[in-house]
Amino acid sequence: MPELDLSALSRRRLLTGLAAGTAVAAAGCLGDDAVDDVSPTALDGERACDQCGMVIEDHPGPVGQIHFADDQPEGGRPGQFCSSTCTYAYLFDAEDDGREALATFLTDYSTVDYEAFSEGDDTLFSSHVEAAAFSRLPALTVVARSEVAGAMGPELIPFSDGDDVDAFVEEYGGEAMAAEAVERATLDAL
Repeated sequence: MPELDLSALSRRRLLTGLAAGTAVAAAGCLGDDAVDDVSPTALDGERACDQCGMVIEDHPGPVGQIHFADDQPEGGRPGQFCSSTCTYAYLFDAEDDGREALATFLTDYSTVDYEAFSEGDDTLFSSHVEAAAFSRLPALTVVARSEVAGAMGPELIPFSDGDDVDAFVEEYGGEAMAAEAVERATLDAL
């Protein structure tokens, strides 16, 4: 077997691949082929947020999508959202209604080349709606209560790479937490 030249791989790509592989392996151990087959879709065009109705690609910051077992009421497409806060709010309401989320994805700022910019007093990150920009919740860490806002104001900023989380917190403040640990109270405290 040829030896792998790690110098040819960027550290970010290597860690992203390992995180994705770990998530896929963990899902495989559960034996749920339906979950394994779920992939993110692009949220481009005039797609409206299922939580608030805003056009997703017209707004800055992380975006999200939820794939449900019942495909309803989204009509066979995933739920689509203009922010991570809208994604979580919709997910919590759906779970309260007894719906099963097969997979939830958020923008992964460790895998995209993003821009930080200012609008008035707000610091914002560019939005990324292409399918490759998303990672599953188990692979992500979010930063809450930072200086970076999103489409709905205060935002949870997701990363899959721990070094990216540390660098973000050092520059923009905030508190890091596992994306799966977010609760309604987390949103209320933003």
